[in-house]
Amino acid sequence: MKAMRMLKVLPLLVLFSSCQAHKDFFTSIGHMTDLLYTEKDLLTSLKEYIKAEELKLEQIKKWAEKFNSISETATKDPEGFLGHPVNAFKLMKRLNTEWLELENLVLKDMSDGFISNLTIQRQYFPSDEDQTGAARALIRLQDTYNLDTETISKGNLPGVHHKSTLTAEDCYELGKIAYTEADYYHTELWMEQALRQLDAGEESSIDKVLVLDYLSYAVYQQGDLEKALMLTKRLLELDPEHQRGNGNLKYFEYIRAKEENTSSSSDSEAVVSKTKKGRPKGHLPERQKYEKLCRGEGIKMTPRRQKKLFCRYYDGNRSPILILSPTKQEDEWDKPHIVRYHDIISDAEIEKVKALARPRLRRATISNPITGVLETAHYRISKSAWLSGYEDPTIARINTRIQELTGLDVTTAEELQVANYGMGGQYEPHFDFARKDEPDAFKELGTGNRIATWLFYMSDVPAGGATVFPEVGAAVYPKKGTAVFWYNLFQSGEGDYSTRHAACPVLVGSKWVSNKWIHERGQEFRRPCKLSELE
Repeated sequence: MKAMRMLKVLPLLVLFSSCQAHKDFFTSIGHMTDLLYTEKDLLTSLKEYIKAEELKLEQIKKWAEKFNSISETATKDPEGFLGHPVNAFKLMKRLNTEWLELENLVLKDMSDGFISNLTIQRQYFPSDEDQTGAARALIRLQDTYNLDTETISKGNLPGVHHKSTLTAEDCYELGKIAYTEADYYHTELWMEQALRQLDAGEESSIDKVLVLDYLSYAVYQQGDLEKALMLTKRLLELDPEHQRGNGNLKYFEYIRAKEENTSSSSDSEAVVSKTKKGRPKGHLPERQKYEKLCRGEGIKMTPRRQKKLFCRYYDGNRSPILILSPTKQEDEWDKPHIVRYHDIISDAEIEKVKALARPRLRRATISNPITGVLETAHYRISKSAWLSGYEDPTIARINTRIQELTGLDVTTAEELQVANYGMGGQYEPHFDFARKDEPDAFKELGTGNRIATWLFYMSDVPAGGATVFPEVGAAVYPKKGTAVFWYNLFQSGEGDYSTRHAACPVLVGSKWVSNKWIHERGQEFRRPCKLSELE
């Protein structure tokens, strides 16, 4: 309790009115920066507390020195000292008044202000859900980019400017979160990393016994009985009285003896082979292709096809706005045809869009294909906001630019969606258009299906964050100030299934994008329908 009281600090003027409570901090770098400033304020307050306590101790020391000097003199000749009437009076005064003042000084609580501030600030702190989400994001990055735990723990990531390392306790916490979700594969990886760092002599608040307890069980759950036995024996060497360790040792030895003495292996397989060694299976059928593309592997653009891709100055088919100032257009992919526009949005416009979006950023949702209800999903991790052309001239100007370049009517398009992908932020493979089994997907809008997608990149990403198309083996990388465009539907109105795409997890940095989904209505004469299904 005393230790906790020592952490209390003086009042701090904090601009609470500008704060907002947010869930899922890890989904947006923008909102996580608020936490950095909160921590900075608390650190400032802590320094003020230390100064106040040091001043208080200085005052107490002066009292002690004063009383010590008087006491030393008085006790050498008590009767002679008290024979002086002034000394006798001052003794009465000291014991009746001055020692009471000192008592009040010693008991003075310097922490009330900080406690009230901390209580108010605590509502803006991350929750257990946020910490778990951040851990999952780190594990997702580990899997997607084939990173070993040693690399992550030492902070050896590409493109980092502020290198940071994980302690053994951090590794243990990651393993523990994986354990609570019955993810024994990642439990083993991170508990082993924690153990390696402890074996290397790292000082930590956790001990090897605790790590070995989780590690041995995770290994057993994956069917490696011999390794589980070895780890359990090591645990008992450190703590011979460990109750669970002794119980597990007897059980593991029983299972091994049963394996050796039985002619049929079916019983032992039922007991030992708990889960298959390796990553837990996900819901994505194309996960391997998706993750390879995120790493820059498996791209299917051959040199022969590459030669057919060109760069050009594009005037939007002689648009009055662009004819004297054409934009730079580059072919990114042939089928589906994906084009990139360079220098298409200025830094000033980007900052304006971000400033308008920041206060509205909320966890991105998807439409449930069965119920049609908007809901969050583990495969779409970002925060988004919607901006209308009516609210700011910058947004209206951007909408006009999209219309002139695409030749499509944007009055029936959805509002500009702004998204920020934070730690491990991603959007797993999906279609932008509604399939035949989703006839009511955009019914409420009354503007038909999503005919095309326009995507602005509003930040550079040091590592990760590519837009990939697993069906065709394409990868498009973020570049600030550019935009990419593709059609989701053929001219016949049929969906182009090759446009299934994903936003790869952000490994390092913060990814800001904004997109415009353009709908069918209004395009009847701008992009006439064709009779062939695949045209």
